[in-house]
Amino acid sequence: MKIGGHAGYSLLRWLKPGDKGQGSGETKLSYVPKIKRILGSEGWDDLRDKVVLDFGCGIGFGSVELAKHGAKHVIGIDIRRDVLEVARKYAEENGVSDACKFTESVDEKVDVVVSVDAFEHIGDPAAVLETMDSLLNDDGFVVISFGPTWYHPRGGHLFSIFPWSHLLFTEEAQIRWRSDFKDDGATRFHEVAGGLNRMTIKRFIKLVEQSPFKIDSFRAVPIRPLAWAHNRLTREFTSAIVECKLMKQGS
Repeated sequence: MKIGGHAGYSLLRWLKPGDKGQGSGETKLSYVPKIKRILGSEGWDDLRDKVVLDFGCGIGFGSVELAKHGAKHVIGIDIRRDVLEVARKYAEENGVSDACKFTESVDEKVDVVVSVDAFEHIGDPAAVLETMDSLLNDDGFVVISFGPTWYHPRGGHLFSIFPWSHLLFTEEAQIRWRSDFKDDGATRFHEVAGGLNRMTIKRFIKLVEQSPFKIDSFRAVPIRPLAWAHNRLTREFTSAIVECKLMKQGS
């Protein structure tokens, strides 16, 4: 039974009053290792001279890295106009603005789709997989890395004020606590800035199985201190992130 109502809100407020400066914590340091783990040490060659779609590009760290590693053209897509403007400036500062485009929508075909640290935020992930399929050339592939997943100790992101706290309190109590320092009017997890869709490993695999894609490679990366307990039965609670490569069905 979850802790809710005024008692749940009051307890959350007592445990952590909140900080208006809290953000997403997006970092360019995590992007390259994740891509390398999925594609392998020589995997960057698979991106060289390719048109790459960076799905959920955020402020452009990943798009710039893709361009620096030899992608012919990188299209960064995100629904947030403010972060796209930051991404454009970041690409210009790094001398790759000619190789990068940042936009809210795209209709051109690409060779590779990359999605890093975005899939747990997407409002309709099934529709996004369909969109990826429609934009991807027949011989292309998708690289996805995301997490923490919902049952991770910090799977609630901002709402995980201590390990697994997002599972102990009701959504209503947590949203009310968040409204003390965020004024965007969100009333559900998926309405917060950036979104939060409660993505689990099981749900992700099911979504892929029902999509136009098949899993070419898959890895649930263990949380280091919990690696000793990490296996197929415990991975929902002991995995840090999910890393996979998808191919089109029939390819």
